[in-house]
Amino acid sequence: MTSMRPLTPRRVAGGQPECKAMTLMFRRITACAMLASASASPLAAQVAVRGKTIHTMAGASITDGVVIIRDGKISAIGAAAEIHVPEGFRVLEAAVVTPGVVDAHSTVGLSGILNQKQDQDQLERSTAIQPELRAIDAYNPQDPLIAWIRSFGVTTIHTGHAPGELIAGQTLVVKTKGNTVEEALVVEPRAIAATLSSEAEKEPPKSPGTRGKMVAMLRTELIKAREYLAKASAAKATASDRGDGDGKAGAVPAEPPQRDLRLETLGQLLDGKLPLLVTANRAQDIASALRLAKEFQIRLWLDGAAEAYLLVDEIKAAGVPVIVHPTMARAVFDRENLSFETAAKLNAAGIPVALQSGYESYVPKTRVVLFEAALAAANGLGFEQALATITIDAARILEIDGRVGSLAIGKDGDLALYDGDPFEYTSHCLAVVIDGKVVSERPQ
Repeated sequence: MTSMRPLTPRRVAGGQPECKAMTLMFRRITACAMLASASASPLAAQVAVRGKTIHTMAGASITDGVVIIRDGKISAIGAAAEIHVPEGFRVLEAAVVTPGVVDAHSTVGLSGILNQKQDQDQLERSTAIQPELRAIDAYNPQDPLIAWIRSFGVTTIHTGHAPGELIAGQTLVVKTKGNTVEEALVVEPRAIAATLSSEAEKEPPKSPGTRGKMVAMLRTELIKAREYLAKASAAKATASDRGDGDGKAGAVPAEPPQRDLRLETLGQLLDGKLPLLVTANRAQDIASALRLAKEFQIRLWLDGAAEAYLLVDEIKAAGVPVIVHPTMARAVFDRENLSFETAAKLNAAGIPVALQSGYESYVPKTRVVLFEAALAAANGLGFEQALATITIDAARILEIDGRVGSLAIGKDGDLALYDGDPFEYTSHCLAVVIDGKVVSERPQ
């Protein structure tokens, strides 16, 4: 998309803002998505990719290299002079080749491209705490927005319910391909999404109306979940005792708790099976999230974290990774003190960092994480580390680095091909390969 000067929106029927610039942007996005979708059918499972520079993110970059993908997996990678391209393989060429881009936090697939009620499933407003909401039940793999972000090289997204409720629901990890969510699925569920910020506040008499109430409500639900797990464990233990022949057959079995999807899901936090993804931007909210995680011994992923640079020592001591807000996010409300250098400062301190596209309340509902990384590269991260935040480091935080995030033998054949530096706005993504299949290709 080309840059546009800001225009004052006007109001049309239904109270929705509209301007010529927004209409033009929407048309361009839709056209791009249609082109990407048109080439989204799998083209050849056996692919060889030649690159003048291949950034493997598993070691040193390769000059004049080749990646061989056989049956969806990388089977060979190295200098072109040393790698034989098998007969019959489709050969793609590009100036720069990278692993498929990994977006560490998005709502794409739940927040649709139309910005209309029928395709906005990212946030359920009926209650403040709803961990039982599954992203897999709301994800739409057919939404054109998926094809659009894929056209920039994004092959894997961590997506789900958006910030805005105290606990909004679950997240999942998918590839940006497939006609069904099952075809796209990598991990489900991946995390439980929570919000500790003014976004989650309600107008009286609804709760939570203050930050103190937010934390109190979370603590209450986690205590209930702990008690639920204890009752379930006790019932299971007495049932086992009755059947093991150890003389306890006359014991009165403990009554199992009535099934509760909310408490079951929160129980996965307490069991360590799922992390709590907490969107918190102000330092005081970040500190509250750290205290909560310590009290209940739960795994925490910080999301947004605009003022994380004020709590570097505390975050590092807690061993918590940070999925930093989009670099170019608007510096308003809880993000008023954000910095373009936050990712660089956290990385310099040894804190695991990834970047994200995030959620926007206006069309096209998301940013392109590739461009967010480019801005971070220009503000202290540098090229290699910025690329890591949207490839291997993002994959490590999401615990999917065994499959994606770098180019190595045995990993998924997910690649992005560019005609120049991928962080340069004038460069183009020529083709995208997912699981060894060409799913997007730029018309020549």
